[in-house]
Amino acid sequence: MVSIVGGVHYYAWTRLVRDLALPPSQVRFLTLGMVALFVMIPLSFFVRRTGSVFAAPVVWLSSVWLGVLLLLLVVLVLGDVGRGLYALVSRLSDAPPPDEARRVLLSRLFALGVLAVTSGLTALAVRSGLARVALREVAVRLRRLPKELDGTTIVQLTDVHVGRTIRRDFIERVVEQTNAQRPDVIAITGDLVDGSVEDLREHVAPLAGLKARWGVYFVTGNHEYYSGADEWIAELRRLGIRVLRNERVTIGDDTASFDLCGIDDAHSAQFGGDHGPDLARAVAGRDEARELVLLAHQPRAVFEAERHGVGLQLSGHTHGGQIWPWNFFVRLQQPVVSGLARFGETQVYVSNGTGYWGPPMRLAAPAEITLVTLRAV
Repeated sequence: MVSIVGGVHYYAWTRLVRDLALPPSQVRFLTLGMVALFVMIPLSFFVRRTGSVFAAPVVWLSSVWLGVLLLLLVVLVLGDVGRGLYALVSRLSDAPPPDEARRVLLSRLFALGVLAVTSGLTALAVRSGLARVALREVAVRLRRLPKELDGTTIVQLTDVHVGRTIRRDFIERVVEQTNAQRPDVIAITGDLVDGSVEDLREHVAPLAGLKARWGVYFVTGNHEYYSGADEWIAELRRLGIRVLRNERVTIGDDTASFDLCGIDDAHSAQFGGDHGPDLARAVAGRDEARELVLLAHQPRAVFEAERHGVGLQLSGHTHGGQIWPWNFFVRLQQPVVSGLARFGETQVYVSNGTGYWGPPMRLAAPAEITLVTLRAV
């Protein structure tokens, strides 16, 4: 990862410093600045553990810079593709190559354009990333849902990523917004944390205040396994949250109900122990005439869900791409990036996520608290 980030910094340096034919003193100053920004990224992972007064500013600055770097990379690549096409057309038309003075001028204009576009996109992305999380309402019609349960609501929270920059105050606001919907069920579909229980216990503590008529449920995401899944499962249970590990529960009462099941994250088996998704175990022995809602962190679980007769799957993981145009790359790995989709008789809703990962930035993929309303056909 350090090599990749270093390579991107070098690419940016060649286009924004080396190619501009600046005076040596300016080249040295800008080069040192680029090196400092590069070093700050890995350094921030260590400095935040020191408890220093400088830890928070360094973490925030490095997180924002990482997002800027991603946008800068996109703009530079698109700009270089445009320059390459222009050079090809010029060569085919036998136009004379630009002299050195014109080449330097074009390189400087290119750099200014890249910086202007990147600055504008950064401003939009930071504004969206730090904005109050919006409520997104989704209605899903389910064929086997009892008429008596028409209008049942599920609030989905996912990909909160409590950790480097998302802290207790953010969770308090999310709990307040969620409870204001007076939901029947609250479902947290993974990637709640990025860090150990010891470091983040106080920051997730407000989740104990979540209230829903038929309970609060959680399934693991891949980041729980980077952070100590067993410890987090125990901590969430202590907070009164039901962790579904390849199991199902009944939602409703004696007059009308449906099945809710949850599975471990798709990558969890590699972490050993008793972890690993097992939908067959979760649905074993169920009445197939009953409606079935599945909580699975990754959308790719929908293919197995379809085979097991799941009516609705709730997932996260993708962040909706978080920062455009990375949603196109996410699509290479997951069948759905954002929103509601259908696979045979199974519908899957993929949330953009409630928090963010890494940079406190979102571009064309706003964060959401999802209010899913189930409708009987």
